[in-house]
Amino acid sequence: MITGLVEVVGTLIGYFAVSISTAVLPFALAFAGGTMLYVISDEMIPETHSHGSERGATYALLVGFCVMLVVDVLFG
Repeated sequence: MITGLVEVVGTLIGYFAVSISTAVLPFALAFAGGTMLYVISDEMIPETHSHGSERGATYALLVGFCVMLVVDVLFG
């Protein structure tokens, strides 16, 4: 009987955890996206600009961003 009660308590905890995670998920995804933008701007952009191809690297970044937006609108 004790193991059966543990399963009921675990089910209730899981139910409430899912309801909380659906509320937290958009904020967690926004945080992850912001973190990725920071990594790109802090690490990758200076690295691509240090080898003398500033203009090409900047255009590639802008084209990639525009392609990402178009794909998001078409398939999102």
